Amino acid sequence: MTSELEKIDLIRARLGVSYKEAREALEKADGDVVQALVNLEEQGRNLGERFQARGQEMVGQVKEFLQKGQTYRIKVKKGDRTVYEFPATIGALGLIGALASSEIAVLGALGTVAAMANKYTLEFERQGERPEYENTSLGERPV
Repeated sequence: MTSELEKIDLIRARLGVSYKEAREALEKADGDVVQALVNLEEQGRNLGERFQARGQEMVGQVKEFLQKGQTYRIKVKKGDRTVYEFPATIGALGLIGALASSEIAVLGALGTVAAMANKYTLEFERQGERPEYENTSLGERPV
């Protein structure tokens, strides 16, 4: 007869789970090691499917963000003159890069200080934006 600790060790060796998880699975399976293994494998598969679904959802959100970002532009201006213009998604990717790397963050901070010292400004503009009501008085619908 195999002791409960040996059964738990067997489950842990097969699936790489914690003692607590192995013990709980063994208790739910009424001491049946094979059933505990099956139950834990099904839980792991369900968890993997949830991670995969969440990953696909996140990819969809990133695609939507990138598409929305293409309608916005960021302009770097000095006075009334536009020095540089780029899509907002490029700015967002730069921000993500700055969050991921301390070297890029330092360069971004130095660039910001230099831009402020030279009186540069940022302007955000939506491409193709048109006022909803043009040349109308109150209460009238647009032409």
